[in-house]
Amino acid sequence: MSILKENPFRKDFPAAEQTINGKRLAYLDSAATTLKPKIVVDEMDQYYRLETANVHRGLYWLSENATTKFEATRDKIATLINSPDRRQVIFTKGTTESVNLVAQSYVRNFLSEGDEILLSQMEHHSNIVPWQIVAEEKKLTIKVIPINNEGEIIFDEYLKLLGPKVKMISVVFVSNALGTINPIKEMIQAAHKVGAKFFVDAAQAITHLKVDVQDLDADFLAFSGHKMFGPTGVGVLYGKEELLNQMPPYQGGGDMIDVVTFEKTTYNSLPHKFEAGTPAIAAVIGLGRAVDYINQVGIETIKKAEDELLDYGTKKLSSIPGLRIYGTAKNKASVISFGIDGLHPHDIATLIDKEGVAIRTGHHCAQPLMKFLCVPATCRASLSLYNNQADIDQLYAGILKVKSFFE
Repeated sequence: MSILKENPFRKDFPAAEQTINGKRLAYLDSAATTLKPKIVVDEMDQYYRLETANVHRGLYWLSENATTKFEATRDKIATLINSPDRRQVIFTKGTTESVNLVAQSYVRNFLSEGDEILLSQMEHHSNIVPWQIVAEEKKLTIKVIPINNEGEIIFDEYLKLLGPKVKMISVVFVSNALGTINPIKEMIQAAHKVGAKFFVDAAQAITHLKVDVQDLDADFLAFSGHKMFGPTGVGVLYGKEELLNQMPPYQGGGDMIDVVTFEKTTYNSLPHKFEAGTPAIAAVIGLGRAVDYINQVGIETIKKAEDELLDYGTKKLSSIPGLRIYGTAKNKASVISFGIDGLHPHDIATLIDKEGVAIRTGHHCAQPLMKFLCVPATCRASLSLYNNQADIDQLYAGILKVKSFFE
């Protein structure tokens, strides 16, 4: 079954079938955040309307019910990513907090002056700045893994950077700005040969690919709920148990403690050691339903649908005179970044919004990448399970209309 004309999943997402500026909505900004299926919204509404209570503390039914649903999400995530143990699944506010947690709790405590951190040229700012903060404090050196003109990591150059001083490597699994799928498993294997730890930013990968932390042998891996049909304000950090046990808490507060006195505090065991304070309970419960939805559809079905959309969209947009696509990696997820000769991306997005088309423009929190591409910004159409041929055709027609406006 082709998803292009008859998309059976679109009806699951109420926001996909609405009118904007008098036109049907073509939502093409899923790399920023995905739309939410009805089952996620309903589950969170149920918690707030009828089941509100804190977790891990109360002995009454509401609290025990909330705790059961909250911890069930941890089990679902552990299964989704094939974590060896549920205790290795840490709830955070999102990928950004997960990176900061590892930078402050692991790198700050276990790396020394002169040690090196490797980042790729296509990283999101959230996978650059936290490492820079700790590198400045600890007098560490950050080195950049170069990419080629297609937006692919130059693997031989990566291998040349690996040496005894490299202690941490952090690379995006799927680029938010280019769609490139990086050879993470092979990169991790090479990193471990020199004793380096590897952090995987899987924010964009989690709904596009099967993410298996044991197969990858990732030391750390993170993603955000809102990129995988779930709510904002919640994410996940996975870490190897021996590393998480060595790391001191990132924040102090309730739930992360064992015994507190004014003289000395002892800390809770994993995963609670890193989950201080009242968590985003409704968001975590909603995330559990998002995992249910992904499992119901099947990650392979999602990938097949997105690959079909990407192929159609790439061919359609490539036929427009003066349009250039940035990011043409052989192994790529459903992101199409582009520019049009003589037109500023912001003008394109503003005008195309009048046609009901929602795309993202700007540097996509990847200014070093934009500098490499020699552009101030790009337009980005990012596709997901709920998109169809009509969305892409609407984008195509909108671009032609914008071009004719400036001619």
